[in-house]
Parts: sequence; C-alpha cells; structure tokens
Amino acid sequence: MQLASRTLGHYQTNAERFREGTQDHDVSQNIDALLRHIQAPAPWQILDLGCGPGRDLRTFRALGHNAVGLDGAEAFVQMAREASGCEVWHQDFLALDLPAARFDGVFANACLFHIPSHLLPGALAQLHQTLKPGGVLFSSNPRGEDQEGWSGERYGAYYRLETWRALLQAAGFVELEHYYRPSGLPREQQPWLASVWRRG
Repeated sequence: MQLASRTLGHYQTNAERFREGTQDHDVSQNIDALLRHIQAPAPWQILDLGCGPGRDLRTFRALGHNAVGLDGAEAFVQMAREASGCEVWHQDFLALDLPAARFDGVFANACLFHIPSHLLPGALAQLHQTLKPGGVLFSSNPRGEDQEGWSGERYGAYYRLETWRALLQAAGFVELEHYYRPSGLPREQQPWLASVWRRG
C-alpha cells in the first residue's frame, strides 16, 4: 500500500537522525502507566509496538521483563535488535499478524496515529487478541480534532479523546486512565493524549 510505504520510507531514510533525536526522550511516565496496571505475575511479556530504534525495549529488558519489538521500518528493526538484544518483528501496522493471547502488555507509544482511521479497527482487533485476558494496552498519540492526512512524508490521524475512546471501546477495551503530555503544562501546550486500556 502506497500510504504505508511512503510513511515507512520516511523513517527508513531518516532512521539514524530519528534515533539521535529521540534517544534521550523521557517516556518513563508512559512506561509506568502501562506496567502499574498489569495484574499478572512478573516477569511480563511485553510487545513494544512501533519500537523504533529500541530505546524502550532496553528499558523493559532492564526491568526484567520479556520484551518483543515490532516495527515496519527495516532499519529500525536492525537497530532495535542490536540495541536491546530482544526479538524484533518486522511487520507493517496496516497488516499486523500477531499471535493470540501472547502478551501481558502492549506499549504503543507514538505509533497508532500513523494508521488511517478506516484501517484502525482491524489493527485494534489484532492488539486485543494478542493480549492475554486482562492484558493491558498503552497508547500515546498526538491529539487533534479528528483530522487525518499527510504531514510532509508521514500520514497521521489526530483524534479527540471522545473519538479515541469510542474506537477502543468498540474493539473490546475498557478504559483504565488517560492523561495529557507533557505533564504540568496548560492543556494547549500538551499535544499528546496518553491512554491505558484493559482487554475486556
């Protein structure tokens, strides 16, 4: 699909620059939000969806969990494997093929917004079924007013909380919490919507 290949091509071409630009981003608030809701005995099976160069895979592994990465850009898959020592799958978000009931948690940080709205239900169904019963999904996306389209070479869909909530509930998820990032700023300076969901 041209839509996916164009977005992935951007990341493939800019992989090294992306790694340098994001390696020091502090997403500990998001990692904590996922982990504190998992109720199974540790260590946990974690899928880092859209793992990029592997920054967060390293964190999950350092915490003692069994993390698997997934990314659509081949350059990121190689970087993540080398950086983390974890298993990393090369899959397109628009054609996910995930094992059933494999994971205690899915960490989807800054990635699901690249899926066009008409294809999102299929992707959410894959995430729902790859979680164990009671498993937890974390997502963080740039928020908006339900618009979607191209921003340079990357496709994005930007939802209001109410729309995002309806999409996740339709996929069988139960909301646990949501918040806006960066924390401690006025809402107009918080472009990111983070939310945590349990497999219903």
